[in-house]
Amino acid sequence: MHPNPAFRPNPSSDDRSLFSALIAEAGFGMVFLTTPDGPRVAHVPLLLTEAGTLRFHLALGNALTRHLDGARALAVVNGPDGYISARWYSDPDQVPTWNYLALEMEGPVRRMDRDGLHALLEDVSAHHEARVTEGTPWTMDKMARIKRDRMMDMIVGFELAIEAWRPTVKLSQNKPAEERARLIEGLKSGGKLALAALMEGLAA
Repeated sequence: MHPNPAFRPNPSSDDRSLFSALIAEAGFGMVFLTTPDGPRVAHVPLLLTEAGTLRFHLALGNALTRHLDGARALAVVNGPDGYISARWYSDPDQVPTWNYLALEMEGPVRRMDRDGLHALLEDVSAHHEARVTEGTPWTMDKMARIKRDRMMDMIVGFELAIEAWRPTVKLSQNKPAEERARLIEGLKSGGKLALAALMEGLAA
């Protein structure tokens, strides 16, 4: 899809808060790189730091691992999305479309040392363990050290310094308020509650 400029906000501080929340909530995305073997993508857990960098780890044998250090890569995180039926409009001269929230981040990548990798793994597990409601949070020190070190030998940590943010926030902003309200109800009826909530928040 080729977004209307209205769907490409200039990332202000308020927008950055939205995008930071998207990364924290999704916790997962894609890292793209053109390698000597052709274009490749890795699907990875992502963690945004307070310094505004994006950290992630890959298996040692991943197709990107040996090419990322020093390269310029693209990371993508997707938010809620959904089909918008033309039947929901009062205007018959409308066509179906797709509403979605997506964030592209581009910048140079560096390979982290072992201490950095260890800190990344601790931070990622702590972030997600906090969402598990039952039981005692898992931590890395619960593993036997020899087993933990052996597993760490099989992965590599990376940090992407975000130099360009390219968000797409396509939530029917170009439609009248009464039409957006009809679309929100249509999404709710189909169970697309997260997307409907985003559209409601945009109108608030």
